[in-house]
Amino acid sequence: MWNRRRQPIGRKGLTAFIDEDSEIEGRYSFKGTVMLNGRFKGDITSTDTLIIGERGSVTGDIRAGQVQISGEVVGTIVCTERVELKRTARVFGDVESPLVMVEEGVLFEGHCRMTKAHPNAEETPARELSVVPLKR
Repeated sequence: MWNRRRQPIGRKGLTAFIDEDSEIEGRYSFKGTVMLNGRFKGDITSTDTLIIGERGSVTGDIRAGQVQISGEVVGTIVCTERVELKRTARVFGDVESPLVMVEEGVLFEGHCRMTKAHPNAEETPARELSVVPLKR
C-alpha cells in the first residue's frame, strides 16, 4: 500500500486552476491536483498535488503530498512524497520531503531536510534536534 509510485508531477488531470489575476488570502485545503498561477497569502494543506506556476506566488506554509514550484514561495514547504523546484522557482524558506528535485537556475534560500517517507506524517513525533545522544 505504501510502496505505490506516483509519476512525476504533471498538469494533466487538474482538479482546480487559480489564474494569474486572482489574489487569495486565508487557508486553503483541497483534494486532487491544483495549479496556482495567482497570488496566495496563508497556509495550504493537502495530501495531494500542488503546482505553483511561473506567475504563482505563495506567502505562507505549504503541507502537501507533492509540490512542483515554478514561481515564488515564501514559507515552509513540507511534503510527504516529493518537491520539485523548476528552473524559474524562487523559494525563501525551509523544504522538508523524502525526495527533493532542484533544477539548475533555482533561487533557494533556506534549509533542506530530506526525510524518510512516512505513511502518516502527521502522527510522526518531531525529533528534538538540540539533543543528540553520543555513542561511547
